[in-house]
Amino acid sequence: MDISISPQLLQYKNHFGIAIFVSLILSLLLYAAPRLLSILGYFWPLFASTTLFLVAIIAFGGGSKLSTEAQGETQGQGIIDYVAGHPDYTDI
Repeated sequence: MDISISPQLLQYKNHFGIAIFVSLILSLLLYAAPRLLSILGYFWPLFASTTLFLVAIIAFGGGSKLSTEAQGETQGQGIIDYVAGHPDYTDI
C-alpha cells in the first residue's frame, strides 16, 4: 500500500497545517463560549439603558445651540470652541 502525496500538494503542507490548527482553536473556542442568549440575558439592562439614552439624544438633539449651523459656523465648531475655551466674540 503505497500512499504518496504529489509534489504540488506537498508545497502547501504549512498552509494545511495552519488551517487545521486555526479550525481546531476556533472549534474549541466556540465549544467553550457562552451562548448568545446567555450574554443578552446578562447585559440586557445595559443594552436597554443605552438605547433609551441614544433615543433621548436623537429626540432632544435639535435644542443644542452649540452644534447648529444657525450661527454661521460649521456643524460641531461651536462645541469645539466651547471645549477648547475660546471666547465667543460678538459685536454689541
